[in-house]
Amino acid sequence: MDTTGRDMGRDMDGDTGGDVRGDAGNGVGGDVRNDAGDDVGNAIGMAAGDDVGNAIGGDAGGDMGKVYFIGGGPGDPELLTLKAKRIIDSADVIIYADSLVHPSVCEGAKAGAQVIGSKTLTLPEITGLMVGAVRDGKQVARVQSGDPSIYGAVLEQMRLLESAGVPYEIVPGVSAAFAAAAVLKTEFTVPEVSQTVIFTRLEGRVAMPSGEKLRDLAAHGCTLALFLSITRINKVVSELKAGGAYDDDTPVAVVYRVGWPDEMIIGGTLGDIAPKVKRAGITLQALVLVGAAFAPDIRRVEENETAASSHLYSSDYTHLYRRAVDFAKSEARHQSADASASAGV
Repeated sequence: MDTTGRDMGRDMDGDTGGDVRGDAGNGVGGDVRNDAGDDVGNAIGMAAGDDVGNAIGGDAGGDMGKVYFIGGGPGDPELLTLKAKRIIDSADVIIYADSLVHPSVCEGAKAGAQVIGSKTLTLPEITGLMVGAVRDGKQVARVQSGDPSIYGAVLEQMRLLESAGVPYEIVPGVSAAFAAAAVLKTEFTVPEVSQTVIFTRLEGRVAMPSGEKLRDLAAHGCTLALFLSITRINKVVSELKAGGAYDDDTPVAVVYRVGWPDEMIIGGTLGDIAPKVKRAGITLQALVLVGAAFAPDIRRVEENETAASSHLYSSDYTHLYRRAVDFAKSEARHQSADASASAGV
């Protein structure tokens, strides 16, 4: 997200974030931030002080650690990549977006690791912690929700790390959008339905670039995934319909906190989704997925007997690794005819 300047307003799966430490359903939320046994408050205070500017702009000499920006996935810790899990479990310092990252993601932290939630921290405070730790030779896991490349607010952190000469690496994660498609059991790209996917958001306190207003993008009529927009669902609906390609019958799925114990899916159309969302009380951490790919009957054979399928596995389609059946038969006939001609038959 990019609405408040903090993790709870900037990450990828919700509009306002929220303190998820107490509702994880496993009782670990309150302990994760302080299990290192260090005075985290003092460390943050020092990082946020007058020396932050000097630390960021200073010489990065000596034996240094490294920062890893890690995609923490949508919530389910089993959706972490193997690399992400290994780095988190071995890191000396873990700074995680606790407004959106499930606390169980950090449960494997090694003894003595400093685990810090970042939802109340500012950019200078977060960066000061990372720079200070790396210059002490420590490995830092900076855990974002979903995948860092989508509304992850990592670019400004990378800029400051580069200006400080601090090495970093990005470890991709599972976006909430892909996790949502999985629980909906659908594809974003369906032959002859939609071959284009747009990830976007509704304009709010942060202006959209020219040509990227929701009604402009909605004019394409393709698969559309809306982040950070659920709090203004009525405006979302009106802007989507204003684009001209969607109407009241266009399928919509709202997926709340995908991968969490309280995950919720609300299916509907542009004509009825807004009141359904209001009745469910959903105001944050939800994706709005729009387009024919989300039709409830998309998988029913009887409803899609004439629907197009991908050419990839079609027997009459030739590609690099397989020739079409008819092509092979035709070539065999030609080879037989050539052989007969050579034999003078």
